[in-house]
Amino acid sequence: MLLLIGSFLLLLIIGVPVALSMAVSSLLYVLVDGTMPDIAVLHRMIGGVDSFPLLAVPFFILAGNLMNIAGVTNRIYQFAVHAVGWMRGGLGQVNIIGSVIFSGMSGTAIADAAGLGTIEIKAMKDHGYPLDFSVGVTAASATLGPIIPPSLPFVIYGMMANVSIGSLFIGGIIPGLVMTLMMMLTVAYFARRNNWGSDAPFSWPQLIKSGIEVAVVLATGAAIWGIFVVTEWPLLIGAFLVIAVLTWADWYFKFSAVMALMTPMLLIGGMTAGLFTPTEAAVAACAWALYLGLVRYRTMTFKSVAKATFETVETTASVLFIVSSAAIFGWLLTATKVADVLSNAFLAVTDQRWVFLILVNILILIVGSFIDTLAAITILVPILMPLLLKFGVDPIHFGVVITLNLMIGLLHPPLGMVLYVLARVARMSVEATTMAILPWLVPLMLALGLITFIPEITLWLPKMLMK
Repeated sequence: MLLLIGSFLLLLIIGVPVALSMAVSSLLYVLVDGTMPDIAVLHRMIGGVDSFPLLAVPFFILAGNLMNIAGVTNRIYQFAVHAVGWMRGGLGQVNIIGSVIFSGMSGTAIADAAGLGTIEIKAMKDHGYPLDFSVGVTAASATLGPIIPPSLPFVIYGMMANVSIGSLFIGGIIPGLVMTLMMMLTVAYFARRNNWGSDAPFSWPQLIKSGIEVAVVLATGAAIWGIFVVTEWPLLIGAFLVIAVLTWADWYFKFSAVMALMTPMLLIGGMTAGLFTPTEAAVAACAWALYLGLVRYRTMTFKSVAKATFETVETTASVLFIVSSAAIFGWLLTATKVADVLSNAFLAVTDQRWVFLILVNILILIVGSFIDTLAAITILVPILMPLLLKFGVDPIHFGVVITLNLMIGLLHPPLGMVLYVLARVARMSVEATTMAILPWLVPLMLALGLITFIPEITLWLPKMLMK
């Protein structure tokens, strides 16, 4: 145990990437132990990525990249301006609502920060907002990416914990709305304290138009449900009719974001209706993004699609290398009974579920400050799963808790990737960006407390929809 964990920590300290640290420390353990062939490392690593649910990873990454080059980002931003720009601190509220919508497409916090963040920070700066406020609200809202479905961390967690990825996706919806409310209240507080006004005139026609766009999306979702679940029409015929009617309405009424808003409806509606699995939903999201970029908006070229594909390959390779390395590392952690040692340590401290959740939250917050999100999930889940069963914690509930903890870890040093992305986008020092983000940890920690100690926030919707 000391050899395995000690070598892993030493490699991390000297700057070796997490995935490589796990693979090397695992191989070192196998060579020194001598009770198993070294080829076992390779077999376990291959087995770790030989999984159907993991096919969702490259397709969700590709869908996010395609949405960016399809021009969806600007349309989402304009929709958010029309919907909430008239509130006090308008562009701060726009920042949050834009992230809520974009979260239904990207699945990652970094994509949100890099995609919408560039537009939002520039717009807020042009409207006279302090740069630290602009960066802080952008960082906080980016954490919604992996909570509101689809979510790459949920895919990895679902595979590691052997729980339904569809239930995780649906379980993240209400927690995401709780986080949204907390952040919008924080913007309202800053706006009142600094006497900020609105950034777009209040307009009933614009507000009604935004409401109509949402209604059209919901009606289309209901139509999809009726066509495929009630009438049982052939899939291709129903899909063609829905897309044709939606495209005509979008063109005729000059909607700004109906087609973009259909992405989360397509994913969640399709999974709850039983039309496809999360992996198939990822493929559907890619097909929808290609339709928007190549047919409806005509903003894509084959060159830009190729570029998005190569970026997806690069990102997927790094993600799956982490998963494969964690497969052998997690197996050896189990073999060396690290889970039993940790379990006994927790049980020696408390036998109360709520105290256990507090201790686990502290542990994950610390780990998330030093280790990449996906690597942290692949390392921690095999160790903590036996403890969850002993303390009676629902795995779906815990999946949202661990993901939110790790998202908070992305906002501060030493590893916080969202921190570094926004420092580059805003051209600020890392230290100044850290101080700008600090006040926004308050609403996020409040949301974390509510989601941790009121499990029904997460579990109610999956129980209702996934019966």
